[in-house]
Amino acid sequence: MWKEGTIGIPNEETGKTTICHWWIKVYDEPSEFGVDEGRISKLTIKVDGEITANYDRGWDVKPKDKATQTAFEVLMLQN
Repeated sequence: MWKEGTIGIPNEETGKTTICHWWIKVYDEPSEFGVDEGRISKLTIKVDGEITANYDRGWDVKPKDKATQTAFEVLMLQN
């Protein structure tokens, strides 16, 4: 099943919020092809229109910044 959404990550240094737009494909059961052999088999995170993380049965673009890493961790916990 495909899911899509946004996560706002506060930046303590600037006081602004970074919006991470994400898309994931999630299976009912964990898979050897999933992130950390989990349920997420495809994942894209964009910040300001730029792909900051992309996983498609393997990492094409690992999380580039702190906001993207935080959004990725939230998605892993929720899915």
